[in-house]
Amino acid sequence: MKRKFRIIVGMLLLAIPLCMNAQVKPVKKEADKTIEVKPKAEKAEAEKNVIPEKPKDGLTMPKISGFVQGMYQANLSDKGDLLDNTLRMRRVRLSVDGNLSKTVSYKIQGDFTRSPMLVDAYVKYKPCREFAIQVGQFKTPFTLESPINPVNLEIFDYGESVQQLVGYKDVCGVGALGRDLGLMATGSLFPVENANGYQYSIVDYAVGVFNGNGANQLDNNNRKDIVGRLEVHPGLKDLTLSGSYYYGHYYKDEGNNGTRNRWAAGVQYNDGKLVLRGEYIGGKTGLSHTVIPEDLVYYNSNGYYGVVGYNFQAGEQKIMPVLRYEHFTKDASITNGGTNWYTVGINYWPLKSVNFKLDYSLVQKEAGDNSHRVVAMVSYKF
Repeated sequence: MKRKFRIIVGMLLLAIPLCMNAQVKPVKKEADKTIEVKPKAEKAEAEKNVIPEKPKDGLTMPKISGFVQGMYQANLSDKGDLLDNTLRMRRVRLSVDGNLSKTVSYKIQGDFTRSPMLVDAYVKYKPCREFAIQVGQFKTPFTLESPINPVNLEIFDYGESVQQLVGYKDVCGVGALGRDLGLMATGSLFPVENANGYQYSIVDYAVGVFNGNGANQLDNNNRKDIVGRLEVHPGLKDLTLSGSYYYGHYYKDEGNNGTRNRWAAGVQYNDGKLVLRGEYIGGKTGLSHTVIPEDLVYYNSNGYYGVVGYNFQAGEQKIMPVLRYEHFTKDASITNGGTNWYTVGINYWPLKSVNFKLDYSLVQKEAGDNSHRVVAMVSYKF
């Protein structure tokens, strides 16, 4: 922690002299001109209307932000018996971000739910809209849902298929937080403009090379994973068609290592009020045979979801009823091995910085008894 604070203080000490490098031009005295003294009220009004100039080098002071999420979850049997319930802090995040120049930005984010843990830490160079490159630890560019900030999700958390196949709690047992260490290029192509200027780009892309071992972990298999996402907005800013691919190799132990390939295709419509999103995610995971290490067997996983919500707004207050269906099968070779989730929820924003969620889910196993899940969550962002 002391080191992190030293880094922040160092950034502040670096920013102060750079922001004070403006030169003050001397005022020439002219004998034939009189000095006009403005009344204090008029002077104050004039100063209030002056827009401060931004530093010409683009350097900005570090901005501190974050969010806190607390939740209650209860799981019940199909007969209504309480199986378990708990209160917990789901996420406690603190971020520092800013600009080092007109083209270079940075972000550092930590989580404090269990112990201080690094979530994001990267530097991004963006010389133009069409191309940017960033290096460090950040989310891998995979699926439509994973990039969404958890505070802005329609229900209390990412869906099971996203968590199991995007490196949150991956089926292969490697990865966490949906993040990894690597290098990524991003950009937006074919801009659409009108009388008001730039509106959006028809194509957004992101492709990167990563360790493949998850957040805060070194690579342990001498290979690098390649991840990419392509998004197309076909003539409408609010409509997104997305395709993602993950090509990698993981190593957990002698019996759990091999190919880890993932693919996803989805569509989303979001105009700020109506939200529609659906996505299919598939995965192929290789497992080493315990008798013949060179022999690999595979199991295929698949999942899909659909979510719909509509924002009713009154002033700053927003309330969104939500319906979501999801299916996930970890191993498709097992007959009736999948699980379905039917969720209905309410997403309420009494203020821009405060959010309440209340979700009920029927959990239906294809082979086994049904169960029920109730989750209440409160989020505060600053």
